[in-house]
Amino acid sequence: MTEPGRGPVRPYVLTHGRARPRRRLAVETLLEAVGAGKTELPVTAARQEQMLWRLCRHRLSVAEAAAHLALPVSVVMILACDLIDAGYVTTRSSAPQAHLPDVHILQEVLDGLRRQLSA
Repeated sequence: MTEPGRGPVRPYVLTHGRARPRRRLAVETLLEAVGAGKTELPVTAARQEQMLWRLCRHRLSVAEAAAHLALPVSVVMILACDLIDAGYVTTRSSAPQAHLPDVHILQEVLDGLRRQLSA
């Protein structure tokens, strides 16, 4: 978080004073650049936003991006939300939610096991 020849850059400077992201992102949320390689960020985008967007060309999690950028996860979440809102990045869930088994099937299996063990 240091600029060459300067002291450390404070997180609130990078986030323009914002302390919370506009969206709810989990640390395992996957970030992916929209149209990777085909679109460029505006030249007015902050250096950290440009670096994050370049990293997102290869799908990675919020936590991984924070580690690569050496920034706090909270800062990366705010920057990622800015890129998402601007249409440069999209999110993917880290893994599909597993479906819970049917309770009736589990009960039948349990009953069958009990019958086998008591016989």
